[in-house]
Amino acid sequence: MAIASTDTAIRTNRFTRTLIYLFLLLFALFYLLPLFVMVANSLKPLSEITGGNMMALPKVWTIEPWLAAWSTAQIGVEPTGLKPYFWNSIKMVVPAVAISTILGALNGYVLTKWSFRGDKILYGLMLFACFIPFQMVLIPMARVLGLTGLAGSTPGLVLVHVVYGIGFSTLYFRNYYAAFPTELVRAAQIDGAGFFRIFWRIMLPSSGPIIVVCVIWQFTNIWNDFLFGASFADFDSQPMTVALNNLVSSSTGVKEYNVHFAGAILAALPTLLVYIVAGRYFVRGLMAGSVKG
Repeated sequence: MAIASTDTAIRTNRFTRTLIYLFLLLFALFYLLPLFVMVANSLKPLSEITGGNMMALPKVWTIEPWLAAWSTAQIGVEPTGLKPYFWNSIKMVVPAVAISTILGALNGYVLTKWSFRGDKILYGLMLFACFIPFQMVLIPMARVLGLTGLAGSTPGLVLVHVVYGIGFSTLYFRNYYAAFPTELVRAAQIDGAGFFRIFWRIMLPSSGPIIVVCVIWQFTNIWNDFLFGASFADFDSQPMTVALNNLVSSSTGVKEYNVHFAGAILAALPTLLVYIVAGRYFVRGLMAGSVKG
């Protein structure tokens, strides 16, 4: 009887597991369907899209839409493509992510290992900054950029994203460092180590998981941002997302859907690659910072 019950339980568990996997596969296919449509139609001639089935695979495979989106599409006045705006985004994202991550690490270090009067209030204000809508800071930020001479430039966009992202990076590092042994910091102080030496030699080398979390979060938000880029960038400093919108809206007559699909994939490709390469470390870093805080 015990053996029969065990066999029945095993079969039930296998059936349940198979059913769960089938549901997960179904949801995954449904979720990936838009990506399939974009990729398939970006490799078709325009005639197959306008006179055929968008769900079908290409009958004639071509990379011309990708070349057009990258270097020869009409955006604005001059014939250009997404290529220069891609490098604008790179020049904006890399320094903004690096600066906001370093400042967030310093803030988290100070707020957890160097107590001072009003530290809780300061942390609360920085945490509150995470919930401020983008639209609320447009006019004040435009005023600041105008006074500093950074309006319509890539350094101005870097400043905007650093200021807006520092609340999130501080939150991540503060929660992570709250679980870090304070005794190590005190021992380093006894040995004569100062503020920055402790930070560079002890705190930062042990912050790998939360650095990955902060970098992925900041990279994704800054790269995908449209509002700040459309509001504060000039024509020569527009990021990829704004250029993609111009690419789609500047088409006259027949819409070049294959070029639009290719441009959308090119704009999303960097964040997709970041999550593919470092996605598992993102979850580990979040769990590492959730023990105490």
